[in-house]
Amino acid sequence: MQLDQFDWAFVIGFFVIALVIGLLVSRRAGRSSSEFFLSGRAMPWWLLGMSMVATTFSTDTPNLVTDIVRQNGVAGNWVWWAFLLTGMLTVFVYARLWRRSGVTTDVEFYELRYSGKPAAFLRGFRALYLGVFFNICIMATVTLAAIKIGHVMLQFTPLQTILIASAVTVVFSALGGLRAVVLTDFLLFIVAMIGAVAAAVVALQQPAVGGLTGLLSHDLVHDKLALVPPTTAPDGSSNLNVFIAVLIMPLAVQWWSTWYPGSEPGGGGYVAQRMLSAKNETHAVGATFFFQAAHYALRPWPWILVALCSLVVFPLDTTTDRTAAAEALKSDQLKPLYDQWTANADSVDAETREQIETLVLQSKGLTAVHEAYPDFPVKQAGHDLAYPAMLTFLPHGLLGLVVASLIAAYMSTISTHLNWGSSYVANDFWKRFVSPKASERELVWVGRVSTVALMIVAGVLALWLENALQAFQILLQIGAGTGLLFILRWFWWRINPYSELTAMVVSFIVAIYMQFLAPGEWSDWLKLLINVALTTVAWLIVTMITPPDDAKTLRSFYRLIRPGGAGWRKVLADAERDGEQFTGPEAGHSNLPLGILCMVVGCLAIYSALFSTGYWIYGQSTPAIIFTVLAVVSAIILSRLWKQVAVN
Repeated sequence: MQLDQFDWAFVIGFFVIALVIGLLVSRRAGRSSSEFFLSGRAMPWWLLGMSMVATTFSTDTPNLVTDIVRQNGVAGNWVWWAFLLTGMLTVFVYARLWRRSGVTTDVEFYELRYSGKPAAFLRGFRALYLGVFFNICIMATVTLAAIKIGHVMLQFTPLQTILIASAVTVVFSALGGLRAVVLTDFLLFIVAMIGAVAAAVVALQQPAVGGLTGLLSHDLVHDKLALVPPTTAPDGSSNLNVFIAVLIMPLAVQWWSTWYPGSEPGGGGYVAQRMLSAKNETHAVGATFFFQAAHYALRPWPWILVALCSLVVFPLDTTTDRTAAAEALKSDQLKPLYDQWTANADSVDAETREQIETLVLQSKGLTAVHEAYPDFPVKQAGHDLAYPAMLTFLPHGLLGLVVASLIAAYMSTISTHLNWGSSYVANDFWKRFVSPKASERELVWVGRVSTVALMIVAGVLALWLENALQAFQILLQIGAGTGLLFILRWFWWRINPYSELTAMVVSFIVAIYMQFLAPGEWSDWLKLLINVALTTVAWLIVTMITPPDDAKTLRSFYRLIRPGGAGWRKVLADAERDGEQFTGPEAGHSNLPLGILCMVVGCLAIYSALFSTGYWIYGQSTPAIIFTVLAVVSAIILSRLWKQVAVN
């Protein structure tokens, strides 16, 4: 598919707008590190909320949703829908706490909460671990999606896509800082949503699909429509493993135990950055709630519809064919050659390579998708390729708009991660450990240089990854078991730096072992459960056998944050014995029970809105009406509870 002049006008227009915004705010962004990384702490809730939504509307998100739907149906999205619980806990419990802290980055929190050299080491380590290593992994997955879209829609090579897609993003991010990111996010989100809806409309209009009615009645789609995974497969076999993996584990374990960017238990990352840049606590709470509502209730269905249409246009190989191909690859004859091909495809002769690649595609159910784009590398072919493949049916004009929307999604996500990562490098590594007397101008330049460096490394890593779902699972494994600690460290005085270091190290080691040394021994959900159990037990043991932080740091933290709750009673009692009184606001009346109630009601409201939209699309009026009413009632109750939280 080739873009015409009208299409390119949309694309170039967005590049120009982004650069203009970056140039206009560059002088203000360069005044200080606070301006560059936090927009002067003066952002309103609606602009910050829109920015959070735009950031999570990345190029890889529709690809990921398509991958999930094609393999596990609509219900498979519970692997990320479950993170709503994490998000709502952040809204009603942690948003105010973060804003009160007054830190520049969330890792600066460590020297606020903990004391001594362990706290300093933890701050520096997390700055590089999250801001560099983890952040680069996220940007690489987003860039991988851009590579696939660029290849399918524009016939770009991976290197061409990386250079073109990242160049403008790096320039306006380095020039304008967070203010440029937030301002462009506002426009980029609107365009991205229009593009997503337009893509769904065109997908439904394909002759093979036959509109919404034809799609919902199609045999290839019927078994993928359930919003809750069934325990029994269509052929009568047990579906329990999928049921546990996509519903039970996410809702029972994953949401509170796993650290994932944008859905951090207790808040953190770029979400914390947005909360810290808000005008005040009220704006921080409002921004985070807007993000959760739009992220889960507003955006998923256009992507889901395109994914369902792709099952008709590019059907999966039959279950029999997939099973037969998988068994053939494991046979004594082919397995050594398959392993050799996996390590280095060029080391296998052409005929054998063609045979193996055919079987690999067939085992994954990707024969139809790859036949449409036979020159795409087989190793990188995944079900996420189906989304950009569906976009090739767009007419000119609309094609340019949708391509621009995908570029907008990419720019929004990458620019946020670049600014977030560079804030760690400048504030929590360079200023804290390399140049403590660094001027504000120096910190801004460190931020700008690290912005460019992060993008270069992420682009190189993107060439190595294979698909979005693979990266999603790896990141979940690496963050497994750390979530409970991030939730409790605000409310339990006993947690110390050694607790966090243990959680990070154990989680990382177990994740690497599970993913690379024992990849086929357990299912993904069992790997996650094992990692969570081992990591949680490890950091709890270390917490109890290592000394707590000094009383001065704990009391100072409590005075500033005012978390309240039973977990700080010993600290308050010790302070009273020493003649130090906590009165008035410092007494820290706990909003935790009311905040948790708001979280539950908020989740009910947003899940009901998500389900009601689905059932209206499905034409099932009875459940649609029930969930619509439930959403409205829950929203009314939540609004009243919210007022009580504000008063308290």
